[in-house]
Amino acid sequence: MASPRPSLAAGLHPRQEQRAQPRLYQAMDLLHMPLLDLESHLRQALVDNPFLDLVEPGDEPDQFVDDLRDSLAGDVGDDPAEKLEEAGAEEEAAAEEVDEVDWEDILLDDFDAGGRREEYGDREYYTPTPTATRTLWDHLHEQLNLLRLSERELLIGEEIIGNVDRDGFLSCSLDRIVEALRERLEGRAEERLEARLKDRRGAAEPALREEVEEMLARIQTFEPSGIAARDLRETLLLQLRDREREASLAYRIVRAHFDDLANRRWAELAEEHGVTPREVQAAADEIAKLDPKPGLGYADAPESYVIPDLTVEKVEGRYRVAHADSSLPRLRISPVYREVAADRARFEGENKAFISERLNSARWLIQAIEQRRQTMLKVVDFIVERQHEFFEKGVEHLRPLTLRDVARHIEMHESTVSRVTNGKYVQTPRGLYPLKFFFSGGYSTLGGEDLSSEGVRARIRKLVSEEDPTAPLSDHEITARLRKAGVRIARRTVAKYRDQLGILSARLRRRV
Repeated sequence: MASPRPSLAAGLHPRQEQRAQPRLYQAMDLLHMPLLDLESHLRQALVDNPFLDLVEPGDEPDQFVDDLRDSLAGDVGDDPAEKLEEAGAEEEAAAEEVDEVDWEDILLDDFDAGGRREEYGDREYYTPTPTATRTLWDHLHEQLNLLRLSERELLIGEEIIGNVDRDGFLSCSLDRIVEALRERLEGRAEERLEARLKDRRGAAEPALREEVEEMLARIQTFEPSGIAARDLRETLLLQLRDREREASLAYRIVRAHFDDLANRRWAELAEEHGVTPREVQAAADEIAKLDPKPGLGYADAPESYVIPDLTVEKVEGRYRVAHADSSLPRLRISPVYREVAADRARFEGENKAFISERLNSARWLIQAIEQRRQTMLKVVDFIVERQHEFFEKGVEHLRPLTLRDVARHIEMHESTVSRVTNGKYVQTPRGLYPLKFFFSGGYSTLGGEDLSSEGVRARIRKLVSEEDPTAPLSDHEITARLRKAGVRIARRTVAKYRDQLGILSARLRRRV
């Protein structure tokens, strides 16, 4: 029997699939944006969308603000991550509703969801503008040009300065500098330096090495003190020399017994130099005041500004959360388009599609900004409630908190909470903190209280700061004291936290 012949057939097979509306992704991006990025985004939206208008300081608040807030009451608390499942259906429904829009009613109304006037007052806001700063290399070149140098000496000095790193150290060996200079000088052989380089394969190289060493010594007298050193030991010696301390015990220790100094072998150093351990300790204290990275003071790192997204203030015994977004443009639908709405003949064909897309985009952006504000308030309100002891007593009383805890409380997705807290800052009576600061794991005390890992680190820091410097606490002793206070923690965890805090071991902290 012949096998059936394969055939091609077309048919309809209904199936469900998840489609994500692009605007939901944009809403998530808005949640993720820090305040300055959001401000830039909104100002660009004002340029791109003619339906958006900026509320000027002198404008009176419109009654439609309250109507808009009521209309958003069911949407503001929605979670963008959870709405992805129904996004496809919403997108199709939105396309069908285009023909049913009452343009005149919409355009004659005035959107204004930027907050009530009393929230903003008449405060002025100035955006910080970074200014150009002089770098370390600018500073060194300026000092080099003050010297009376020949063209050859200037070339050598520039080559040395060009090999100084951000920390202020010479980043390569003198041999490499000599080699680089030899190649540069050979390239100028046909110019002014031709006569000086006729014998460069013979006596010129040793002479060039001496010139480089001489110029390096001159540059090492520049400010900042200790610049262009080849290692830590040399920069410390240069700084002590500039302070005229070449005859001091500190200078002799750095020059001859640097390894013993680094390992704090006070007894050995005292015996070697014929002094008491206390005098060695005093010399080590003097050395500790020197700058181990002299170039960082002139580093060209751009200045960074942190502007809080929210503030927490104590008012009449209660902590209240408020937005710090007075710099954000307050948006509404442009009143200019009221006149456009009067001429219905314009709402045909491409004009109608353009108006539909731009108006829906403007309405959505105003709603998304309000949703962002409300979501952030919910998150920080819960953080303040959960971390009340921190605001009252300090970081030692910070409780453990996870994104899941917040998400469960405000009934939103954990990823939404992550976006809200990432890169955001809050100004509190105890200082400026990133929102991520309030999230960490923790420990349960014997009294049944919860203590965050940040709180444990704060307690370790306090114990070390209060210890007897002649008998510093070991990790085992710190663990015992924490356990006595009710914190159940392992010794290895204490050692890890101590390293994270930059605290030396007990042996290296001991003083005589």
